[in-house]
Amino acid sequence: MTPAPLAARLAQAQGPLFFPVTAFGPDGGLGLDVFRAHVRRGVDAGAAAVFACCGTGEFHALNLAEFRACVAAAVEETAGQVPVVAATGYGAALAVQYAQAAEEAGADGLLAMPPYLVAADQGGLLRHYRELAAATSLDVIVYQRDNAVFEPETVVELAQTDGVVGLKDGHGDLGLMQRIASAVRRDLPGQDFLYFNGLPTAELTALAYRGIGVALYSSAVFAFAPDIALAFHRALAAGDDTTAARLLDGFFVPLARLRAMGRGYAVSLVKAGVRLEGLDVGEVRPPLSEPLAAHVKALAVLVERGRALLTDGGAQADGGPLGHDR
Repeated sequence: MTPAPLAARLAQAQGPLFFPVTAFGPDGGLGLDVFRAHVRRGVDAGAAAVFACCGTGEFHALNLAEFRACVAAAVEETAGQVPVVAATGYGAALAVQYAQAAEEAGADGLLAMPPYLVAADQGGLLRHYRELAAATSLDVIVYQRDNAVFEPETVVELAQTDGVVGLKDGHGDLGLMQRIASAVRRDLPGQDFLYFNGLPTAELTALAYRGIGVALYSSAVFAFAPDIALAFHRALAAGDDTTAARLLDGFFVPLARLRAMGRGYAVSLVKAGVRLEGLDVGEVRPPLSEPLAAHVKALAVLVERGRALLTDGGAQADGGPLGHDR
């Protein structure tokens, strides 16, 4: 197999992978104009790719028509500058429908979310993703997390499946990831296969993933503080561990602690952060809830602190109103 165009473009990524939130208006409907502005800001800020309608984009809360409209808007707004990857998920029948809608909307690839609810064996998972990959001409990145965790041998089979170009890991078992990468190298020498760190606040574990050869990661922070996310990305790429550590200690670790203060904050707190930056993307849809006002205020303080780290070298990262990690 030769590298697919999407895989080649992502392998050469020079900036963070951008996962925009989905904008909703006061009536709860799609806010496509605001969504377009959000996507454009991200591309202009240096995103290497746009992952539309994924976890941060509330894929679970979008019907098929809304999904298609958002993906088409992202494709139009990026105008080919960077690839657009759209989510798909649920069981095979619905996953195929969303995949085909993404293809019709002009997406460059798919991020395949875990199947809905069921706990399948390895053979069932392999069959599911093979059916999905065969349903369109789009390249597929399989998202490992929750009820879709793979044995190394299964990933070898996935890597040999036409259209499957990578694995995004949201499970967080570095030992398993090392065994997966080793198995693919051993059994498929010379084959290009992409790996992504897909853990929440992925910057927190980026140094560890880099140690096993996984450099690509999703950045939720880029959605609301692209300057901070980009500074960390550049430090990581340059091997500037001093700057990376300063941003981790002063911004990303406190952010992870704040995110852990409420259920669904991996989405709702990000959306609040986008609103803090002056773009009214609306509230999250049920079953998610809005973050507490005190936590939104703490996020604003934390973003201000993070930006201070960029301008003055961050001599102080004292934990502020969120306390200390000791």
